[in-house]
This record gives sequence, structure tokens and C-alpha cells, in this order.
Amino acid sequence: ITQAELSILLWATQGVQRVMDDYVTIRTVPSAGARHPFETYLLARNVEGMDGGVYRYLALSHRLEFLFAVDDLADKLTAATLGQRFVGAAPVTFVWACVAYRGEWRYGPEAHKVMLLDAGHIGQNLYLAAEGLGLGCCAVAAYDQRACDALLRLDGQEEFSVYLAPVGRV
Repeated sequence: ITQAELSILLWATQGVQRVMDDYVTIRTVPSAGARHPFETYLLARNVEGMDGGVYRYLALSHRLEFLFAVDDLADKLTAATLGQRFVGAAPVTFVWACVAYRGEWRYGPEAHKVMLLDAGHIGQNLYLAAEGLGLGCCAVAAYDQRACDALLRLDGQEEFSVYLAPVGRV
């Protein structure tokens, strides 16, 4: 896929429309209490003009931060998603990781329910934007938690993967 297409997908899923009171972000997706507990990571394999590897989306500046390269990324991603080869073959896979404290400090035990709803909003916006660009995507919730977290170098406690979606040409 192209960088322009990727930019649109990122904007649609986590783009910041404005910042209020120096800390509240109004984004393209709703979030309970504007907590936005999800970080967007990309596992890029075939995005025009980008090196393969793991990236983090910096929503406030609408930029990508290259984190690290991964040897045999397709194989490791396929293994982490329980043998789903289409995930490893995709040009880019979005992974949303939850930083639970962002909701817990405000909502306590109820935070987990609304954070799951937030994940659904993000996924739906990806589907809509991908369709508009003539791209395909497939939400994936069947994965090995430890393997996916390890692939992204997440601790699995304070931040953990929740939802994946490979994107590519149909």
C-alpha cells in the first residue's frame, strides 16, 4: 500500500482533531471520557517508501516512529496469530495495544468494559476507511497473547495487545 493510504487509515482510526484543556484529545473515534487508552502499532512489510518493521503511531503529530526491525516478520506474525498466513502476508498489520491505566484511574472496574467498546470503534473506522480506499482488512482477535506482546516488546501487564487488523489490496 502507499504511504498516503496508510496516512488516511491512521487518521481514520486514531487521528487527533483537536486538543482541549491541554490534555483532552478529540479524535476521529469516540472514547469513554476521552481517555483513548489504545496505542496503535504497525507491523509493516510492504508499504511504499517505508522500511519493514514495527512502528508506533504518534497521534498528536500524525507521524510514525520507527521502533525496530524484526527478522522473519511474516513468519513471526503468522505464528503469533496461530498460523493465520494472511496476517503475515499483509503489507501492514495494525495492532492496538491497551494502556489500561488511562481508563482505570477514572472509571475503576468499569474501565475494562468501555475500553473494549473503544477498540470496536477503532476497528470499525479502519473497515470504513479501507473500504473507501479500495483496500481490504480483517479484524483478528485470535492470537497468542504472549507471542503478540513479545513481538511488539510490550510488557503484557501495563500495556498489552488487544486487537489486530491486517490491511492490503483485495
